[in-house]
Amino acid sequence: MSLCLGIETSCDETAAAVVKDGREILSSVVASSAELHKVYGGVVPEIASRRHIELILPVIDQALNEAGVSLDDIALIAATQGPGLVGSLLVGLMAAKALAFARNIPFIGVNHIEGHIYANFLAHPELMPPAICLTVSGGHTELLYIEKFGSYSRLGRTRDDAAGECLDKVGRMLGLPYPAGPVIDRLAMEGNPQAYSLPRGLAGEETLDFSFSGLKTAAMNEINRAKQRGEEIAVADFAASLMEAVVDVLVDRALKAAEATGAQRVMLSGGVAASRVLRARMEAACRERSLEFYAPPIALCTDNAAMIASAGYFRHLGGEISPLSLNAEPSLRL
Repeated sequence: MSLCLGIETSCDETAAAVVKDGREILSSVVASSAELHKVYGGVVPEIASRRHIELILPVIDQALNEAGVSLDDIALIAATQGPGLVGSLLVGLMAAKALAFARNIPFIGVNHIEGHIYANFLAHPELMPPAICLTVSGGHTELLYIEKFGSYSRLGRTRDDAAGECLDKVGRMLGLPYPAGPVIDRLAMEGNPQAYSLPRGLAGEETLDFSFSGLKTAAMNEINRAKQRGEEIAVADFAASLMEAVVDVLVDRALKAAEATGAQRVMLSGGVAASRVLRARMEAACRERSLEFYAPPIALCTDNAAMIASAGYFRHLGGEISPLSLNAEPSLRL
């Protein structure tokens, strides 16, 4: 039995978890500071990093206590190195390195996007590569081919805004609370997705890349024009139309990637993978093509440390150890 302590502080969640053999979650603690940022309509980096400093040690202690273990039982410590907010990353990374040094425990830095991928391997013990993974969040939209554990080929990525960023910014214009993405997803289940005509990014191009800035601009212009005419936006219908435009592109690219690589498994990961609209559409599309579909439970879609512990475990299993001189990289690429 090998226990890994995972630490995640890339944005506004302070998280720690204990994972057994890379697959079994013994504890997972997440302390969010979203309420502190809500008044600003988005994450304020300085507030986030200060909150991490307050919470990091209590959260680690809670994760160890809930798992019924001590640091003496931990064989590996993994922490997010990037991408993310540099101040936030530094808090978790420095805590992990300090514990590793003090207790002489191996340490490994993990890419945040890679962590999201491994949420699927935690949730589905039978799942093995090769697979296509679509990672969709507020900061990232990437399409990867996973040939084996730790080996990735990027097939497509957003050329501008991430899908989650588009949803949040349009949601703000609709007057929805922060974060707007989950609210839009909930409203979309009640609305008419054909009510508003919105563009699909890079439509007609032979590419696996994404683009959501044009959709964001078109949606904002539609809202502004309605306000100028004194018309009221049907929020549920607009949310449904916006989600339809986003999901159409995400599903299309994922299926094209599966066809191009011959992969029989398609995975979702990242915060937007919690979308009921996206999950339902992707699952149905995969079923029609006899592809296996996987997505983590909602609790593992958003930022958490269990996914970081799992990714770190498998990297360490492959012989990797990070030096204690490792620094945070806010723009780290997979």
